[in-house]
Amino acid sequence: MSEADTPVRPEGAPGIGATRWIGKRVPRKEDARLLTGRGQYTDDVLLPGTLHVAFARSQVARGNILSIDTSAAQEIPGVHAVMLAKDLARQPITMMSFFFTPSEVPVTPLADTYVQYVGDPVALVIAETRAIAEDAAALITVEYEELEPVVTIAQAMAGQPIHPGTDSNVAAEIGDEEPEDELAETLSAAAYNIRQTVIHQRISQAPMENRAILATREGPEELTLYITCQSPHNIARWVSLALGLPEGAIRVIAKDVGGSFGLKNTPWKEECAVICAAMLFGRPLKWTEDRYEALTASSQAREAEMRLQVGFGADGRMLASHGVYDCNNGAYPQGADNNIAVHMFLWPAYKMPAYGFVSRGWYTNTNGLAAYRGPWAMESLIRETLLDKAARRIGIDPVEIRRRNLVYLSDQPTTSCMGIPVDDITPGECLEKLVANFDIPAFRREQAEARKQGRYLGLGIAAYIEPTGSAGSMAPMTGELAQVRIEPTGKVTATMSTHSQGHGTATTMAQCIADRLGVRYEDVTVYEGDNTRGGFGPGAAGSRQGVIGGGAAIRASEMLAEKVKALAAHLYNASADAVSIEEGMVHVAGAPEMSRPIGELANIAYGEPHRLPLDFEAGLEVQFRYQPPPMTMTSAAHACVVEVDADTGFVKILRWIASEDCGTVINPAVVEGQVAGGLAQAIGMVLLEDMPYDARGNPAAATFKDYLLPAITDVPVFEYIHANTPSKTIGGMRGVGEGGAIIGPPTLVNAIADALSPFGEIEELVLPLTPARILDVIEQRDVSGTARQRAATATTDAYTADPASPDTHLQEPPPTDSLVLPGGTEALEQASTGIDGEWNMVLKTPMGPQAMTAHFETAGQALSGYLSAPEGRQDFAGGTWEDGRARFEVKVEQPMKITLKYDLQVDGNAITGKCKMGMFGSAKVTGERS
Repeated sequence: MSEADTPVRPEGAPGIGATRWIGKRVPRKEDARLLTGRGQYTDDVLLPGTLHVAFARSQVARGNILSIDTSAAQEIPGVHAVMLAKDLARQPITMMSFFFTPSEVPVTPLADTYVQYVGDPVALVIAETRAIAEDAAALITVEYEELEPVVTIAQAMAGQPIHPGTDSNVAAEIGDEEPEDELAETLSAAAYNIRQTVIHQRISQAPMENRAILATREGPEELTLYITCQSPHNIARWVSLALGLPEGAIRVIAKDVGGSFGLKNTPWKEECAVICAAMLFGRPLKWTEDRYEALTASSQAREAEMRLQVGFGADGRMLASHGVYDCNNGAYPQGADNNIAVHMFLWPAYKMPAYGFVSRGWYTNTNGLAAYRGPWAMESLIRETLLDKAARRIGIDPVEIRRRNLVYLSDQPTTSCMGIPVDDITPGECLEKLVANFDIPAFRREQAEARKQGRYLGLGIAAYIEPTGSAGSMAPMTGELAQVRIEPTGKVTATMSTHSQGHGTATTMAQCIADRLGVRYEDVTVYEGDNTRGGFGPGAAGSRQGVIGGGAAIRASEMLAEKVKALAAHLYNASADAVSIEEGMVHVAGAPEMSRPIGELANIAYGEPHRLPLDFEAGLEVQFRYQPPPMTMTSAAHACVVEVDADTGFVKILRWIASEDCGTVINPAVVEGQVAGGLAQAIGMVLLEDMPYDARGNPAAATFKDYLLPAITDVPVFEYIHANTPSKTIGGMRGVGEGGAIIGPPTLVNAIADALSPFGEIEELVLPLTPARILDVIEQRDVSGTARQRAATATTDAYTADPASPDTHLQEPPPTDSLVLPGGTEALEQASTGIDGEWNMVLKTPMGPQAMTAHFETAGQALSGYLSAPEGRQDFAGGTWEDGRARFEVKVEQPMKITLKYDLQVDGNAITGKCKMGMFGSAKVTGERS
């Protein structure tokens, strides 16, 4: 292990003892199989009697379905069935969000009475082959009453709701649009007010393996799913809740997965349609998404707009900030999202005294939102590009402005302006290590000389922190389980709740086990990918597996090693402290003749119970579930050097250095592979990738000729500096999976902006930075047409629809009965005069709507009562009731300590208001009298 790979432990930080396998660049166990074509992906699975599925899809973005003619499709030889929404309805399903709560708006696997985006599946064909199914699907004719689509965020703000029964296109909202008075005054009085606007394009996750599922019913209520996913355990839990079946009745198998990047967190419309059809049809059904479907009909990500204002003092230190964030949720997001994480992680790495924000998600007639590697990445992009803009405006170096504002270890523990505890981050130290390994003065001299020659070089620097290893703060994110056993053969097998989409967990978990158990890495085999094999675990999401899975593997292996030592001590009449395990051999200090292979002890442990110590559990096997701290932070600082061609606008990346602190490194090659993969995606986001829609809601990038992914010629050879500080977790690991995709974009944008600085500022950052958009800055005119397009969009988006017009509304559901109280009108009038009694309320949290029952009691202006939800009851007292306004506080201990401050207004039998939720901002509250 090189000096750069050696973990540096600050005083008081936990260590992992002597290392044997942790930290080494061992060959990945998966590679020989995957690189020789012996992997098993979902489409490779063959079951007897399998039939194939294809979908007929909507060709309009918004409209009412008038008729569907399937007769021609059903006549094709080899077609077994054509199913519509009414047919699948015989198998009820409740579409769930990522947080295991029902979707905020009604979602059905197949469109029923209306369609909401181009590609919305309207019919499912079951046939002998995929080709026959596709041919039949092409013959299905649908007659629509086409309606005016809502495509952009601006249209969503101005237009009528696209979903029946909703009062606006707001999918989720949190925060306050206007800064509070004190914050506004601070911003107004600042020596410098720097503003940055980022318009982030929509992108496709574009995994190598598209979505795929093979579903087969195993008896009346048992279901086996072969599916490409991020966690078999989470999929089983999601499907059991969606179908109302016991989780034990559902087996989910996902051996190899060709990438996910957030898309495969949950099944969605097509997978659920196949599941329902398989339950009804009784034959194994397989659907494998083709690339055209993946680009035009899969959920997508990233489309968002953000405006950020920061006030600086004359010395370049930050005083206050306010942000406005809006994201496009599409028609059916995998969870209505206002992306509160953007605001939570915008400032913890910096000494920002005060921050206010509003964050909103908007429904539109486009593909629904799914996660993407680092879903909150806008926070680093807008912050770090604003800091470079501020440095140029104030006249200080970009490194210096960060030094004056970053949080260093010497500043900790502290608390962020959003109330997040900060006590284990190293962005400042990563920056210093980066600068120590890059000669900035030499570059500036080279840059100045190049400009004399008409060449434009730029240096971009960015710093960030990333929340990783989340557990215990939301339903999907829990601990991970490791089950480790020494077989009678002496080989070691481990069943993990981790799951790989290219993460190398079969390698890194084996390294952890071999290291702590004292056996050879080659003798350890890790099993994952089957929810019935191991205990529940969320698998791959949120850069967590090295932190939590690794911690579980380490502790389970240490526990098993202690068991081996106890057995050896008993058998050889020695002290357990004298026993050691090295390379699979059990040694007794001072008695080399007693050394035995670990398999010999395993045979005794399993097969000769009479030789075991009293109270010794037979066999050599241990399991341990690791519940880590709620969040473990990773820090990094990156530098990038580019050259921009002033004639063509093309960007060439000359150098890229990553100074990454991911704590204890299990395998440097795996870490660097994760960073490199994220950076490749970052380069694509900044320079190439774009999923545009035309005015009618048609996706305009249907192939990789239109949707441009980075090629090997676009991606440089990255340089790595392992600036490692062990975390406070078992093993000291920090997550690293999403980092490159988060810090990469601002690093590259800052390098381009630095190169373009002689020509002017990129006042409004619109991605991707195509050559034409770069020429906008160089030539100081609208070469790309971006300005004209934005102006035209602003004009178009200002339309307001007539609520009575059939062109602006989908078919409405039948009206519900009016609220009637016992006692008739008199009781209604009495009830409307106060707050006392029971109320049905909904708190719109970032994790989805939280329904609860509220009970209020007043004594004059004093208010008390309780809030009750399935998670429990919270009593409160000391509130106030005056002029129809109720104010009270509720202290929450789990999953984290927060004081919820409610401010509600009663108007008759309706209640509205907001709840200040600490680090989560302000959330809306609505309700009605029970």
